[in-house]
Amino acid sequence: MLTIARLATAAGVNVETIRFYQRKTLIHQPPRPTSGARHYGESDLARVRFIKAAQRIGFSLEEIRQLLQLDDGTHCDEARIIAEHKLADIQSRMADLRRIEAALTGLVDQCCAAKGSVTCPLIATLHGN
Repeated sequence: MLTIARLATAAGVNVETIRFYQRKTLIHQPPRPTSGARHYGESDLARVRFIKAAQRIGFSLEEIRQLLQLDDGTHCDEARIIAEHKLADIQSRMADLRRIEAALTGLVDQCCAAKGSVTCPLIATLHGN
């Protein structure tokens, strides 16, 4: 059995992260025994590690909640659909970032070509001139 501090250390997070996950109902808050300290088990540690791993690859807390609800070994198709939506979202954001990169590259190139100009092409473009 782990205290909240030991759970946090073992999961590589801080105690406030554990409390935050409890407030978001991603992990349960065990009852406080008369001895005062709540105790967590290995399943709680596995759950926190799952949450952190899912966050690292871009899942939101709501998506993680959905995945946790499917974690009984019989909902692989439903989990795949959630992952496919996340993948499509990331691909869309990457396309947006590539467009932004291209626009900024062009503006930077204009800055380099406009030596001695009174008006900076980058700033003028952003002003809409």
